Amino acid sequence: MKSITIKGSERESVGKAATRAARNAGMVPCVLYGGDQPVHFTAEEKGFKNLVYTPNVHTVVIDLNGKTYNAILQDIQFHPVNDKILHIDFYQLSDEKEITMEVPVKVIGNSKGVMAGGVLRLNQRKLKVRALPANLPDFVEANITDLEMGNKLYVTEVPTDNFKLLHPDNTVVAQVRISRAAMKAAQEAAKAAKEATKKKK
Repeated sequence: MKSITIKGSERESVGKAATRAARNAGMVPCVLYGGDQPVHFTAEEKGFKNLVYTPNVHTVVIDLNGKTYNAILQDIQFHPVNDKILHIDFYQLSDEKEITMEVPVKVIGNSKGVMAGGVLRLNQRKLKVRALPANLPDFVEANITDLEMGNKLYVTEVPTDNFKLLHPDNTVVAQVRISRAAMKAAQEAAKAAKEATKKKK
């Protein structure tokens, strides 16, 4: 999985006044959990642009004056009115410890059902995976090539490489629905066939 570096500074004071002052200065108060002690720090709000405002998922290298930590974004709070980032929680990664993350689904292939007039519906835009940090995928591939009209692609048919998918076996990732136009055409064809059979009689 691709990684983004966030540069920040450790916070000595974590009270409300210090937090307000940090936000007023364009900084985001953050906490890193998962180590021996929580690490409180601040980082520039603009530094989170490529981490927060993107459909992609990344791990994070937190650089606090040269001391680095590998982490994932665990929780984020936004201002209810202006959507500014108020606070972020990170979780420190350990090379030997599996973690759970939601990663995007990437559709590949051309569905036979879609080419025949069906409509592709992506039921799951993200899937929850569990893996060691080194094995976390950037995305999960959903191959729709063999999907005929009316078919579904289940989570059990999605390839997993050194990671586990944490979903019930009956979870539908994608499906090809019959479009209204195709349904109408099928109904008209059935009606015409019925009338032709009547005429023969």
